[in-house]
Amino acid sequence: MAAVEVHKFAQCITCHAWSRDRSMLAFCPNNNEVHIYALLQGKWEKLHVLQKHDQIVSGIDWSARSNKIVTASHDRNSYVWNLEGSEWVPTLVILRLNRAALCVRWSPRENKFAVGSGAKTVCICYYEQENNWWVSKLIRKRHDSSVTSVAWHPNNILLATASTDGKCRIFSTFIKVVDAKESRTGPSADSKFGEQILQLDLSFTWSFGVRWSPSGNTLAYVGHNSMIYFVDDVGPSPLAQNVAFRDLPLRDVLFLSERLVIGVGFDGNPMVFAADERGIWSFIKFLGERKTTSSGPKYGSQFSEAFGKLYGQPKQGFNNDTNEHSRSRGGVHENCINCIVPLGDPGSSKVKRFSTSGLDGKIVVWDMENQEDLAGYL
Repeated sequence: MAAVEVHKFAQCITCHAWSRDRSMLAFCPNNNEVHIYALLQGKWEKLHVLQKHDQIVSGIDWSARSNKIVTASHDRNSYVWNLEGSEWVPTLVILRLNRAALCVRWSPRENKFAVGSGAKTVCICYYEQENNWWVSKLIRKRHDSSVTSVAWHPNNILLATASTDGKCRIFSTFIKVVDAKESRTGPSADSKFGEQILQLDLSFTWSFGVRWSPSGNTLAYVGHNSMIYFVDDVGPSPLAQNVAFRDLPLRDVLFLSERLVIGVGFDGNPMVFAADERGIWSFIKFLGERKTTSSGPKYGSQFSEAFGKLYGQPKQGFNNDTNEHSRSRGGVHENCINCIVPLGDPGSSKVKRFSTSGLDGKIVVWDMENQEDLAGYL
């Protein structure tokens, strides 16, 4: 088992985020507040309670460079919080939503952030100095259901989204007053704001967490059908794989390196996926694994050529008969894990520590430093 730190803060936690130096922690205890704790003399002490939202806070992200916190809520609002002296002061964000805001994420350069919503839209927000507020441009008429997760490409332009319509999409978010022309490379070079670069129809169930690899060459997202999808060479003819497992579905995903991914979800135990030298992904183990006997193959991987709307057609398939992992229920988390946050430096190609939070009210810090069996993937 990976070395862990376990902190019980509430009965239930919907989302969390860390300051850059990891000395402060912000989370929502399943209500309309955001609690900020600091590690003082070896103990976590509550310093601030951010109270501006009227309903559950569904998303939090803490910018590493500018030290700003952005929050999104079911009340259809979002706020950017700035630390002025000893107080966190909210700045209004004009979202123009008629349904709940479900997720939020700062862009790599922290000059924009994206908000996914139940209104089938994504808001790309940027700051207007003259009015002292954050305004948004909306990506409309592309999603057929709620946007559950957003992920920024390292180039600060491409944005991946996952939706309960079962699809993963990639959009251009180029805004002339914010982004430099030289930042547009690859498939987004000539694209306009809101233009759909790619639509992935790999899943026929709700899609949740989505994330780019550190280089931006690989995209991963998860479905409610107990499958995780990997897409390489994002463009007109991407190459897609899926890995199926018999455990409960995942909710979020994180790349630790180009070849190592952590998935978390309803099973309450982080799952490790890795790519071999051929680039074929497979399930490796549970981080809190307790091995028992297994009666047959439990995990499989399928390889497919993805293009147009014909995604998911099998190109090559095999079963991972060696991955016959099984374990008794229970572990560090006692309920669904709904959030995973990297604890490495922003822009780093490798992440060796990360944190998870869930419906059990715990925030757990996982250390991969001494995972000898995974050293070749990190």
